[in-house]
Amino acid sequence: MNPPCGRCRKPVYPTEKINCLDKFWHKGCFSCEVCKMALSMGNYKGFEKKPYCSMHYPKSSFTIVTDTPENKRLKQQTMLNSQALYKEDFEKNKGKGFSVVADTPELQRVKKTQDQISHALYKEEFEKNKGKGFSIVTDTPEMQRVKKTQDQISDIKYHEEFEKSKIRSDAPPPENRRDEEEPGNPRLIQPAVQPRPVAPPTGGPRYQALYSYTAAEADEVSLQEGDLILNVETIDAGWAFGVNQRTGQRGMLPANYIRPI
Repeated sequence: MNPPCGRCRKPVYPTEKINCLDKFWHKGCFSCEVCKMALSMGNYKGFEKKPYCSMHYPKSSFTIVTDTPENKRLKQQTMLNSQALYKEDFEKNKGKGFSVVADTPELQRVKKTQDQISHALYKEEFEKNKGKGFSIVTDTPEMQRVKKTQDQISDIKYHEEFEKSKIRSDAPPPENRRDEEEPGNPRLIQPAVQPRPVAPPTGGPRYQALYSYTAAEADEVSLQEGDLILNVETIDAGWAFGVNQRTGQRGMLPANYIRPI
C-alpha cells in the first residue's frame, strides 16, 4: 500500500517518493511552508516536521514561563514588599537632601575590608613614629605646594611688618614734635625714652622651626624657618605649645614644623 503525501495526503508512488522529516512527499509537494518554493534534500530546513527555505526558517525564541496563579501571587507579594520598603525609606530620608545606600552584605564586606586596611596603615604609621614625640607629615606634592604658599605669605607679612616697624622707628614721638614747634623749650635736649622690649622667658626645651607657618587662629604662633622656640610643651601628636624667641609670641604651633635642638 502506498503511503499518503505529507502535504496533499494523496498516495505517493515509488517513482516520485521523497522520504524526509518522518513523512513521504511528492516531489512537487516538498516545498516551503511559507513561500511554496520547491525544495530538495540539499536545501531544505525542517522545523516541527515541516520543510522551510533558508529565508523563512522560524527563528528560535526564548521560553515563556507560564503565568500560573502561584506566580501571580508571588509577583503581587513582591510588588507589595517593594512598595512598603520604598515608602519606609522615603519617610526616613524625607528632607535630608541625599539618598541612603542600602547596607547590603556586599557593602558590609567592603566596609569591613576598608576598616582593616585603615587599621593596618594606622598601626604601621604609629610603629614608625613611636618615640619621636610628633607625627611626620608625608612630603607629597600637595604638601610642597601648601608649604611654598605659606612661605610666600610669611615672607610678605614679614616684610610688611618690617616696613611698618621701620616707619614707626624713624618717626619722632608726638611729644618731640610739639617740642620742636616750641622754641626755647628745655625738653628739646631730653632724648626720648624708648620702651625696652620684654624678653621672652628662657629655659626649658628648645626647638627650631623647620618650615614657615602662618597662624590661622588667635591662639596660634606664626613661624619662620629657623626661628627658635622656647618652653615647648607637647599637647598631642599634632600640636605643641611654646614661645617664639624672635617675636615673643606664645601659643600653639604645629608639632611637625619644629625639631628639638
